[in-house]
Amino acid sequence: MKTLLTKLSAALPPGTVAVAGGTVVLGAASYVHLGVAGYSLTTDAQANVSVLWTIVMSIGIGVFFPIEQELTRIVSARVVLGQGAAPVLRRATLLTAGILGATLLVLGLGAQPIADLLFHGDRGLVAALGGAFTGMAACYLTRGVLAGLGRFGAYGAQLAVDGGLRIVLAFACALSGLHSALAFSLILAVAPVVATLVTLPALLRAVGPGEPIAWRDLCNGLGLLVCATLLSQLVVNAAVMSTKLLAPSDSALIAALLSALVLARVPLFVFGSLQASLLSGLTAAFTAGDRVAFWAMLRRIAAVVGALGLLGGVPATALGPWLIEVLFHIEDPVLDRLDFFLLSAGTVAYMFAMVLGQALMVFKRHNLQLLCWAVGTAVLVGITLVPGDVAVRVILAYALGSTATVLAMLTALRLSFPGAAAAAAEAPRQMADAGPPGVGTAGK
Repeated sequence: MKTLLTKLSAALPPGTVAVAGGTVVLGAASYVHLGVAGYSLTTDAQANVSVLWTIVMSIGIGVFFPIEQELTRIVSARVVLGQGAAPVLRRATLLTAGILGATLLVLGLGAQPIADLLFHGDRGLVAALGGAFTGMAACYLTRGVLAGLGRFGAYGAQLAVDGGLRIVLAFACALSGLHSALAFSLILAVAPVVATLVTLPALLRAVGPGEPIAWRDLCNGLGLLVCATLLSQLVVNAAVMSTKLLAPSDSALIAALLSALVLARVPLFVFGSLQASLLSGLTAAFTAGDRVAFWAMLRRIAAVVGALGLLGGVPATALGPWLIEVLFHIEDPVLDRLDFFLLSAGTVAYMFAMVLGQALMVFKRHNLQLLCWAVGTAVLVGITLVPGDVAVRVILAYALGSTATVLAMLTALRLSFPGAAAAAAEAPRQMADAGPPGVGTAGK
C-alpha cells in the first residue's frame, strides 16, 4: 500500500498532496452545509439556498476563479525567471476590487428583480449573494499568488479554514434553531473572508520585490478567460438553474438535482486539489522550455482523472438515489440510477475538459479555450430546449455538453500544435481505458 501511495504521489504535480487535505475539508463542507440545511429548512427555503449556492458556484467561480488562474500562471513564470510577486499582487488587488465593485453594482441595481426571479422576493438573499462574491474575490486573489509562489501549505490551510468554518457555522445554525435560508446563505460570505485573513500574513511574507507588471500583461487574457470560465460553470451548473426557469414551482426536483449533482461531482472536489499545482507545474515546465516534462505531466493527470471518474462514478450511480434521501433529506424519488450515471459521465468529461483547457491556457490560447467552451455550451442549450421531460433534458445536456467541449479542445490542440497531437490524444485514451462511470449499474 505504501509503495502504491508513493507512486501515486510521484505521478501528481508538486504541491498536490499539500492542497489535497484542505480540498477534502472544503469538499466535505459542501455536503455538510447543504445536508444540514436540508434537515433545517422547508422545501421552498431549501430550494432558495440551492439556487443561491448554484449561483455562487457558477457565476461567482466564473468571474473570480480566472483571477486565480491568471495569477498562478503569471507568478509561476516570474518565479522561474527570478522575479518577485509583490508588484503583481498590488495591481491584481486593484483589478479584483474593480471587478467586485462592478459585480456588486449590478446586484444592487437589480436587487428586486433578481429576488423576485430567483428567491421568491427575498432581497436578503441578494445581499447574501453579494457577500459570498466578496469572499470569493478575496480567496481567489490570494490563492492565485500563493499557488504561483509554490506556497501550497498556506493554500491548503486557507481551503481547510474555509471548509471548517462552513461546517461549524452550519451546525451552529441548526443547533440554534435557525430555520432561515438567509442564515445558511451567509455562511458562504463569512467563511471565505475569515480564511483569507488567517492566511494573509503567510502571503505577505512570501511575496518579494520585482519588476513592475504592465496592466496589459495582467489583463490581456483575463477577459477571454472569464468568459470561458463562465461558460464552463454554465455547463457544470446549468441543470439546477435550467430547472428553476423551466419548472419554477417544482422545488422538490430543484433540490434533488442539486443534491444529485453534489454527489456526482465528488471527483471534482478531489480534482480541485490538482488544478492549482497542475497549472503551476505546467507553466514552470513551459517557461523553462521543458516540453517533455510538460506533456508527461499532462498525460499523468489524464490517467489520474480517468481513475477519479471511475472511483466516483460507480458508487454515485449505484447508490445515488438512496444517498440523496439519507444525506440531504430528499424524500421524493424523482431521480433514478440512469440519471446518476449520466451526471457521473458528464463529470468525467468535464474534468478532462478542464485539464485540456489548462494546456491551452499555458500556451496563451485563451481564445481557443473560450471557443471550445462555447461549442459545449451551444450543445447544452440545444438539448435543454428540446421538448420533453425537464429532468431528462437538463441531465443529458450536462453530459453531452461536457463531452462536446472535450472533443473541441482535442481538435484545437491537434490543429494548433501538430507536434503535440500524440500527447494530447492520451486524454481520451485514458478516458476509454477507465471506462464510463457506473457501467452496468444504470437503470433502476
